[in-house]
Parts: sequence; structure tokens; C-alpha cells
Amino acid sequence: MDKINLLMVDDEEQFLISMSKRLEARGFHVMAANRGEKALEMARTHPVDIALVDLKMPGMNGEETLKALKQEHAWMEIVMLTGHGSIDSVVDCAHCGAHSYLNKPCDLEQIMEVLKEAYKKRVMNRHQMDEATMTELLKDVNPASPREILRRLKEIDTGAVREGFAKSTK
Repeated sequence: MDKINLLMVDDEEQFLISMSKRLEARGFHVMAANRGEKALEMARTHPVDIALVDLKMPGMNGEETLKALKQEHAWMEIVMLTGHGSIDSVVDCAHCGAHSYLNKPCDLEQIMEVLKEAYKKRVMNRHQMDEATMTELLKDVNPASPREILRRLKEIDTGAVREGFAKSTK
């Protein structure tokens, strides 16, 4: 199965390296960028399903990166990540199209859960699916396993579960 393409953008080099390795081990293909400008270049040349973007970075900050990514890649879901969160920044990022917002430090299980929900939303939007159809397509998957759900979502997104999709949309 193809992996889910995750663009991770953070200027904290050690966090970027360690989290990239941990997410790769859980079935993602991680493309890491330490600046917003680099993230935009990567997204223009490589397919990206979801992005995890730090809010505070030198140069192009996370909110600017979010706006540019959403403008160029309508189906991409973006999760904002920050150690310097405020209510204003949450509202601003939500208004600009962020799927959700996580405060650092956050554990890997929390990140996995949010990435699963972001990818699910991407698949539903891209394939114009409602929640009932998605629930039907995920009914045989262990709900306690974000990794298994992500695997099934990728199958749905790439068409490997077309038969079930065709039946459930009639």
C-alpha cells in the first residue's frame, strides 16, 4: 500500500528529525522542511496529503505557510502545531483553513489521532463523501487503531475500496 504523504514543517531541527522518524515508523511518508518557503517548494514538486506546520518560524511563519499551502492545494488538510499558542492564533488559523491546532508538547498518540481525522476529512472532501458513507467504509476497521484506520483511508483515497464505495453511494 502507498503511504500517506505528510509534509512536516518546523524550525526546531531536533523535533523535526525525531518526530519524522516516529511518524515514518507508523506508516507515513514524511517530507521534512525547516522553513515555510521550503515547505511550499516541496508541496509544488511532491504530492502531499496532509501537513503538520509549526506556527512560529523565522521567515515565512506558520500562518503564512498555511494560507499559501491552502491556496495552492485545496484538498490538503493542515494541522497547526505550536509551543506558543493563543486563542487569537487558533481563531486566525481556523479562519485560514487549518484542520486543527495542537499545542507542544503533545504526545505521539495525540498527533496520530489528529492526523487520522485530518486525512479522513481530506478523503471525504475529495471524494464528496458524507459521514454515513465513511462510517460504512470504515466499519470493519478497529476503531482503536489509528494506523489501521489510516491504512483503510489510503485504500479508499486511491480507489482500492471502490467496490464498497460504489455500493454505499447508491
